Amino acid sequence: MKKHILTPILFLMSLGVYAQPHHHEKIQTLKISFLTEQLDLTEKEAQEFWPVYNEFDKKSNQLKFQEFRNLRREIKSNMETLTEEKANELLQKMNVLETKIHKQRLEFAQKIQTILPAKKIIKLKVAEEDFKRKMLERYKRFRGERHGGPGSGN
Repeated sequence: MKKHILTPILFLMSLGVYAQPHHHEKIQTLKISFLTEQLDLTEKEAQEFWPVYNEFDKKSNQLKFQEFRNLRREIKSNMETLTEEKANELLQKMNVLETKIHKQRLEFAQKIQTILPAKKIIKLKVAEEDFKRKMLERYKRFRGERHGGPGSGN
């Protein structure tokens, strides 16, 4: 049971890395540039797509970073005295947030189906995953360099 509770908690805590306000704008700029290159949108597609995508991304980030941040704080403050009842309550809150995120994703998918052809929607999903993977690799390299890991010269 502890393993089932610990995994989502560790996931929530790892999200804090991307919640750094001074890095958020830079990451967003890189993401937009990467997605633009990968999707090869026409001018008309871009004009219709980016407002919808930006709205979705803003709402999604708000849920992921602000609401999950509050939940992480609650978890951290109760970790030492966490009862099974409180753990179940926290898991329920996590499930509600994950459901909200999933619902937003579905609504976004429905909206962009009227803007982009199916092939470009699939390209978008692949590009988003590639971007996340590249950012995670970048973070691991940066962290390794700061902590004397490979490539740090220490």
